[in-house]
Amino acid sequence: MSAEQEPKTMSLRPLPRLIFASRWLQLPLYLGLIAAQGVYVVHFLLELLHLIEAAFGSKTALDAFGGIDIIVNNAGYTWDNVLQKMSDEQWEAMLAVHMTAPFRILRAASGFIREAAKREAEAGTPKHRKVVNISSTSGVYGNAGQANYAAAKAGINGLTKAMAKEWGRYKVNVNSVAFGLIMTRLTQALTAGDASVDIGGRTIAVGVQPDRLQAAEATIPLGRGGTPEEAAGAVYMFCIPESNYVSGQVLVCGGGRP
Repeated sequence: MSAEQEPKTMSLRPLPRLIFASRWLQLPLYLGLIAAQGVYVVHFLLELLHLIEAAFGSKTALDAFGGIDIIVNNAGYTWDNVLQKMSDEQWEAMLAVHMTAPFRILRAASGFIREAAKREAEAGTPKHRKVVNISSTSGVYGNAGQANYAAAKAGINGLTKAMAKEWGRYKVNVNSVAFGLIMTRLTQALTAGDASVDIGGRTIAVGVQPDRLQAAEATIPLGRGGTPEEAAGAVYMFCIPESNYVSGQVLVCGGGRP
């Protein structure tokens, strides 16, 4: 999970969960909601951009649960600017969090996935595993002022399609969900108490100008932005057995807006 999602209530199957969190102040609230439903949770703070910590995340999952069944690469934020004003730091930051971090997480998990698939095939007990990468409609259709973010999210779609081909032999379904406007603190209307996120010691403002937010919602056939729970539902569809024959796909979750 990441700071992009703000929990209210969620219906969860009684499965163990491992949560990597980075500077998410609402993590205790989310953990409380999960624990209240009798779900065993292991969590820790993790800087996904650090190579060693990405590998440590996968090792923690193996140590805690003895295996990895589902990976959701969900961490991210935006750092917008028009191209002529965009710094190298802004460009590289978006590629790092939206492409390099998921790549490292998957690479760190690859050893277990290969060996587990081999053992299960030999035993005649094949098992599907799931990877869901989080993309954006900016990466599918582009978005002015987000050249860095759009490029990174288009890149994660390419990684999704490549990994679906590479890992199909291991019975791993790899898909991507491209979100449109989802109402979180990153997309809230800017007010006098503007929100921000701290990334590597740098404070980055988040939020959307109220007039732009209203204009965006007006273009959505369903007439509104999506909720975090609805966003989670799109991811959930790729995590259940009913999607075992779906792989290499990019699902747009945007209320009907192209």
